[in-house]
Amino acid sequence: MGTLIQAEHITHSFGDKIVLEDISFSVEQGEVIGLLGPSGAGKTTLVNILTGQLEASGGDVRILGDGGNGSREPGARGKNLVTGVMMDSFGLYERLSVWDNLRIFADIYRAPVSRIEKLLDRTQLRPARNKTVSKLSKGMRGRVNLCRALLKEADILYLDEPTSGLDPSTIWKIHQLIGEEKQSGTTVFLTTHNMHEAQALCDRILLLHEGKIVESGAPEDICTRHDSRREIEVTLRDGERHRIPNARESEGVLSGWIREEKLRSIHSSEPDLEKVFLDITGRRLSD
Repeated sequence: MGTLIQAEHITHSFGDKIVLEDISFSVEQGEVIGLLGPSGAGKTTLVNILTGQLEASGGDVRILGDGGNGSREPGARGKNLVTGVMMDSFGLYERLSVWDNLRIFADIYRAPVSRIEKLLDRTQLRPARNKTVSKLSKGMRGRVNLCRALLKEADILYLDEPTSGLDPSTIWKIHQLIGEEKQSGTTVFLTTHNMHEAQALCDRILLLHEGKIVESGAPEDICTRHDSRREIEVTLRDGERHRIPNARESEGVLSGWIREEKLRSIHSSEPDLEKVFLDITGRRLSD
């Protein structure tokens, strides 16, 4: 694997308002990296910079082609790198059908019609192929937008809040598709404020707060680093609950409960990402 995106000291302001401040990170080939933070943290602005829709006020973004082996000048794109983008701000043609929308974008992207057929099946949109977009639910629109992003068989897929406001069934379908893309070798850059989505899908996470990365790493590693309690919660078969230190000193009592078949469940005390973010920033991800 090689590095596909290298961001170094990215800053951006809208007037006097600083939106991004000294953002540095890399994205590796074949991984799902999540940018996790509440609304207004700067996630969409960063995606706009990475995809070339917005020029950063400062810093460098290097998009590296050829699997990360041939670096380009700052801001340049790898010639062999194909990018797919799914963002709420990308509109569909309201008066046209699902099929006609995808056919237009397939022509723009020079994608074969057979690609549309496969995506309609993968997103379970075939029954709605002749339906006018204006009559689609928000969840179905989201799937059409994802189809459009996947038409190009992208090396890097940028998904900006792909499941925001959708029902659980549609979220599950989109999560499946993201997993399939990862399995096929696609690199996915995902922005979300959904902690459970980030933990379920991402190999690494960047926690963004007020334009700054306040923590990064694999979800489980982040949670482990911020486990200040280091306890184990044990529930016995009679319903009695105990909190014991997650340490060698608890070995005897724990093995005794197991030997006597008294144990119903055992949980470690690592916080989830919501709790970590709250501890670091004083805010919730859902704020």
